[in-house]
Amino acid sequence: MSSESLINEQRLDQLQRAAFGYFLQTVNPANGLIADNSRENSPASIAVVGFALSAYPVAVERGWMARADAVERSLSVLRFFRDSDQSGSPEATGFKGFYYHFLDMRTGARVWRSELSTIDTALLIAGALTASMYFTANTPEENELRELVEMLYLRVDWRWSQGGAATIRQGWKPECGFLHYGWEGYNESIVLYVLAMGSPTHPLKDNSYEAWTATYQWEHLYGYDYLYAGPLFMHQFSHAWIDFRGIRDRFMREKRCDYFENSRRAIEVQREYARRNPNRFAGYDENCWGLTACDGPSNLLPELANERRRLFGYAARGVPYGPDDGTLSGWAALASLPFASEISLCAIRNMLQRYPEMLTAQQYSSSFNPTLANADSSAWVSDGHFGLDQGIVVMMVENYRSQLIWRLMRDCPYVHAGLRRAGFRGGWL
Repeated sequence: MSSESLINEQRLDQLQRAAFGYFLQTVNPANGLIADNSRENSPASIAVVGFALSAYPVAVERGWMARADAVERSLSVLRFFRDSDQSGSPEATGFKGFYYHFLDMRTGARVWRSELSTIDTALLIAGALTASMYFTANTPEENELRELVEMLYLRVDWRWSQGGAATIRQGWKPECGFLHYGWEGYNESIVLYVLAMGSPTHPLKDNSYEAWTATYQWEHLYGYDYLYAGPLFMHQFSHAWIDFRGIRDRFMREKRCDYFENSRRAIEVQREYARRNPNRFAGYDENCWGLTACDGPSNLLPELANERRRLFGYAARGVPYGPDDGTLSGWAALASLPFASEISLCAIRNMLQRYPEMLTAQQYSSSFNPTLANADSSAWVSDGHFGLDQGIVVMMVENYRSQLIWRLMRDCPYVHAGLRRAGFRGGWL
């Protein structure tokens, strides 16, 4: 191993461990809930809890946390969800086994009139299943952990979440019922469909998955044929848990591709878009890319109120159709490591050298914008840190380094059943 690659490995370890630190810094020890972001008075995000439950096994393997501590943290939050108010009232925690997107950090009650979120519940359950596949010792604590996970998964009424439609709805609110839009077009929700298809208690109907894939958009962009989704996180989130290398559903068999290769092509499209830089933003090139869902500058910020371009704030930025306001996420390259390691390592190294301000307390900020340079010529940087960003970094760096999460979830019987019912064949299946 060369000295340069050794330095890269050490740096990778530092970045991954710093990202994991987010879950230690923003947890409520009383109930295990994790804040959506590090800003003052942030509510908990159920998806971020799912990332935390997946990150604890990584921390144990890496020697960053004692096994007993990881089990106790996991038990704390799993017991909270078991005992949570499932009445579906406006002040409850959940309904039908699903949970509201954002919860009060102390009480666990719904905040911000947020929706009962199908995808965020799926990310939470995926994290819980990861914990159950890792903590397999025959001890009272680890036995209880596995029993809790089983109960929480079997309680989710996935079929109800269709609301009578062919595909899963994106959410439900007590004030108005199901949201009017479902999961349509390719996005981060394969893990949602896999868990919903694999349920022994409330599975989706047989045709539900193919009803979703029928809404896909296959495109030819910059010389690449691929299944389109603009923001990079859509090509990453489900892959944090499921190893899609070599396994194909009917859609991908017809395209002679798989979802892993599709994510690699999406990174190539991102890179080429940044190289072409159609909007002439500062910083963009083949080693500086990462348009995804992130926080960002807004015209509502006093210091940017006179900015002539429209700034989108928190938004799902995407390629090549936008939105794009010159805002990039450095962590998106780290989360791309399993798909395109050489390209990603070049981008990681390049962006850190050019814009070291994107790291605060060694953790990636949600985004940076070189076009909006400060008086000292440094890029505009998003304030604080976001749990989803840190979580995907911990998991995807680990899948790149050891494939730990993939190996655990390949042995999960519910994931197996869900993939098979969705029509996946081949490879490790």
